[in-house]
Amino acid sequence: MLIRTKAPLRLGLAGGGTDVSPYCDEYGGMILNATIDMHTFCTIEPLDNDKIIFEAIDLNTSVTYELSEKIEIDGVLDLHKGVYNRIVGEFNAGKPLSFKMTTLSDAPAGSGLGTSSTMVVGMVSAFADWLRLPLGDYDLAHLAYEIERLDLGLRGGKQDQYAATFGGFNFMEFYKNDRVIVNPLRIKSWIIDELESSMVLFYTGASRESAKIIDEQIANTKQKNQQAINAMHELKLDASLMKEAILRGDISSYADLLGKSWLAKKNMANSISTPVIEEAYDQALGSGAIAGKVSGAGGGGFMMFVVDPLARLNVIRELNKLDGTVMNFHFTKYGVKGWRI
Repeated sequence: MLIRTKAPLRLGLAGGGTDVSPYCDEYGGMILNATIDMHTFCTIEPLDNDKIIFEAIDLNTSVTYELSEKIEIDGVLDLHKGVYNRIVGEFNAGKPLSFKMTTLSDAPAGSGLGTSSTMVVGMVSAFADWLRLPLGDYDLAHLAYEIERLDLGLRGGKQDQYAATFGGFNFMEFYKNDRVIVNPLRIKSWIIDELESSMVLFYTGASRESAKIIDEQIANTKQKNQQAINAMHELKLDASLMKEAILRGDISSYADLLGKSWLAKKNMANSISTPVIEEAYDQALGSGAIAGKVSGAGGGGFMMFVVDPLARLNVIRELNKLDGTVMNFHFTKYGVKGWRI
């Protein structure tokens, strides 16, 4: 028997960063995001040889352990180990499991598409299917969040786990005590088609470590840095306004808000933009793009641009002159899925 899952990556359309504590605890956060047809994949194969095998195909990394109820976190495939430790400790009465887990991602870590969190969601979902755990969507997303942020101590917000779990277009609200409200949006098909025709997704070729950016953002909030806090207030408002624009199919307002949010986001932390990002931004806007921004914390990874569909090919041609890569994509309606073979 094999248990497989696939979980979608997401584009952060607006409000990114307002889901990070302590800002969301004190002021409340709001985010608009949408999942796309890039995924993380996980396969669990139960074994009877008292071995635990973790293999990340995209990282060309494999490690094997003797049967154990807890595996040391040592910097090698820590996401895999963190998920295993939590599942065994909380849901399997401390009884170790023998299995091989194989994972794969369509995008590298640090891409700005929520890759690490999406991977955790996929792994937790695979264990939930294998052990028949009664986890609802909110339970699954919150558990993935706790594994990554609390158990492993990795910096970041809360949106990625919920995006991967719920899928589709979602307007999310974040409050103190880890209270999260996910509002799925019913976007008409023609609006989704127009959005896809009006967007270009560009990978800068530079993955980044978001922890430093998140640390700076957290410090700015704690120190009451008014420029950074006002920027997050603006991002939160833009998320709400962009939600309304998309529901109406008002692509012009959507583009204006995307560009406005990018300017505000750069005021949250000094390292959000880089020369590589600015070069791609200038190249895209100089060739016909209306607006653009990075997806995720910043510092590298994927950028998205809004264009007139008739100018889309020209923007792509100009971006292809840079070191990065233009990626084709489609929005998806579904969150994490699992099945057995």
